[in-house]
Amino acid sequence: MKDGYKYPGEELAIFEQAYNWKKYFAKYILPFVGEKVLEVGAGMGTTTIHLNNNTANEWVLLEPDLKMAEELKTKTRTGLLPKNCKPVHGTFGNLDQSSRFDTILYIDVLEHILHDKKELETAAGYLKSGGVLVVLSPAFPFLFSPFDKAIGHYRRYTRHSLSRIRPAGLLTQRMHYLDSIGFFASIANRLLLKQQYPSHSQVRTWDRFMIPVSKITDVLFFYSFGKSILGIWKKE
Repeated sequence: MKDGYKYPGEELAIFEQAYNWKKYFAKYILPFVGEKVLEVGAGMGTTTIHLNNNTANEWVLLEPDLKMAEELKTKTRTGLLPKNCKPVHGTFGNLDQSSRFDTILYIDVLEHILHDKKELETAAGYLKSGGVLVVLSPAFPFLFSPFDKAIGHYRRYTRHSLSRIRPAGLLTQRMHYLDSIGFFASIANRLLLKQQYPSHSQVRTWDRFMIPVSKITDVLFFYSFGKSILGIWKKE
């Protein structure tokens, strides 16, 4: 993701109140959050609130969109984001090259980056020994929809394609799908509705009613499919 990037769509605002979804995936990520965290593409900071429980000493919010970066600074200054947050406008080139992190997060970000393998290799260089790299992204290329295109997605991932771009020297801790009910909703949108953007009411319905069911069915189906994929790697 280049410095000066601007989000092409309205997805951040649309999914801002997807509380159940954010709380759900946070359950799998929180055990891997260390003392010094880098969140790449922090956006509006809505995901930060669910993952940052103030146990980290420092939480760097790296955001290439200037408007979003300024919003993050305002939210941190006014207390809407935890005090340990440190917003930075830009990309890895805007960080201290000697910086090393316990955890680096890509939450619905990697699919926006053209050269995803190179991006993760760069990120791995900023991990401490024993540090963890976390990626949450949309799953299954056949679900790629007008919505994906409208919000600047280059791709959706499978276990195989996400594993293929794992940086050298990182060991897989988790690699599975989430939101099996949302998977079927995505198929319906792909084949029937073909909407460029879901409505706020559709997102509320998905978050309030489908996610609680996915929490059950994901386990029953052994996390074998879902709307999203979670990959977590640890540096040797």
